Amino acid sequence: MIHLKSAREIDLMHNAGKLLASVHKEIAKRIKPGITTMEIDQFVEKFLAEHGATPEQKGFHGYKYATCASINDEICHGFPRKQPLKKGDIVTIDMVVNLKGGLADSAWTYAVGDISSDKQRLLDVTKNSLYKGIEQAVVGNRIGDIGHAIQSYAEAEGYSVVRDFTAHGIGPTLHEDPMIPHYGEPGKGLKLKEGMVITIEPMINEGAWQSKMDNNGWTARTIDGKLSAQYEHTLAITKDGPLILTEQ
Repeated sequence: MIHLKSAREIDLMHNAGKLLASVHKEIAKRIKPGITTMEIDQFVEKFLAEHGATPEQKGFHGYKYATCASINDEICHGFPRKQPLKKGDIVTIDMVVNLKGGLADSAWTYAVGDISSDKQRLLDVTKNSLYKGIEQAVVGNRIGDIGHAIQSYAEAEGYSVVRDFTAHGIGPTLHEDPMIPHYGEPGKGLKLKEGMVITIEPMINEGAWQSKMDNNGWTARTIDGKLSAQYEHTLAITKDGPLILTEQ
């Protein structure tokens, strides 16, 4: 079932999104060689508590952490860990914030120190693909329009789009209908309506799009060991166009 949100509900989610954006800005200041993703996770949980919020994904199906931290060839759902990040790594920090019942979800891929031009290009194309998808998130368009915009752009740039994980509706629970693939055909799929709140979160790979699962049952990584990046926003579908609730 798809829950269309009231203006009040969207305001609550927007407040959560503003807090989440502020967390990402703080993470950006801290990401450097030598820091651990466990330290980032602990910072996030403390920061949220200080602002009256909680990490919604902690405890979700038994997940133990406030964030997901996916490094290099990890596509998503990487566990925070105590090994220091190294210069040249890329790391995606993904989190869901609950502030007074309003939810917001956003992931961002960070460069750890100086990275190669190839890695920077992957980050740039992935971020651009996110905004290409958001441009299509308007009343009357269909889910396939979002996926097609992302896929056609990313593949034209020489990358692949992960198929095994999708974007989704959000609020009042973490994952809701509709599921939104980051690939597809224009004009196909569910029609977007005013009041829908969704995520768009393309995962873009250097090599093949297929993934494999680690033994922990959570962490997905590229099947060929090549790099993956992800950027994600939560947005509301409004009569005036997409309203990005997690914009930084």
